[in-house]
Amino acid sequence: MNTGKIVFIGGGNMARSLIGGLVADGQSAEQIHVVDKQPEVLTNLQQKYAVQVHDEISAALSDADVVVLAVKPQQMQDVIKSLAPTWPEKALLISIAAGIRLEDMSRWLQQPAAIVRAMPNTPSLVQAGATALFANENVTDTQKEQAEAILRAVGIAIWLETESKMDAVTALSGSGPAYFFLVMEAMENAAIELGLTQETARMLCLETAFGAAKMALESDLPVATLRQQVTSPGGTTERAIHELEDGGLHGLFENALVAAALRARELGTQLGQDHD
Repeated sequence: MNTGKIVFIGGGNMARSLIGGLVADGQSAEQIHVVDKQPEVLTNLQQKYAVQVHDEISAALSDADVVVLAVKPQQMQDVIKSLAPTWPEKALLISIAAGIRLEDMSRWLQQPAAIVRAMPNTPSLVQAGATALFANENVTDTQKEQAEAILRAVGIAIWLETESKMDAVTALSGSGPAYFFLVMEAMENAAIELGLTQETARMLCLETAFGAAKMALESDLPVATLRQQVTSPGGTTERAIHELEDGGLHGLFENALVAAALRARELGTQLGQDHD
């Protein structure tokens, strides 16, 4: 669908990814506006995607249908407060900043605006992202479709039933790419210790990770069943799995995700505190 006039506040990597996905999906570049303080960022985006660029928010905000806040979480409060005086009454605000809660954004905007909180992850930079979304009570069905269309330009988008689940999403898919990188790093290092060259270990590990994810995506079976299907009794895979389980792998991941979720909650509280 055509999402109307979209204004991106911030032209960093995630904004660039979303803009690229939207243009590829057929969104008119003339309807995409980007605000950023760095001239080189604006020049690059304008040259690559032919979008409209601005160095001041006020020049872009008029008649906006959707405003995407793509700034650092620490900048969110100041940016939202600067939007308040000239906020377009019927516009949809989408935040892709981690940790910032809807009630805090509403308070800073000082009006009952339609707001969607989104949690994309870094694979969105290669159009393979996973995003969770939650909307406040002011968001219409049409605006939900707009938000979903924007985030689906870089991967899958899933709506949550409650905002409190966003902390679990942050722990799972938000931080998740780092967990997989860590596992791949450990596997590569172990393979090198077994005699493979670094390049061979890297390529085999990456292709194995990609292949396993592709198999899981294309199957209706639970990943536990897929694991069992490739684990022959008495074979090499079974021996390796026993080592991982005996080392407490399941408990380690549970502890890791709980720790990440708790930290996400702490950061949300800290970032939501008003400052002068």
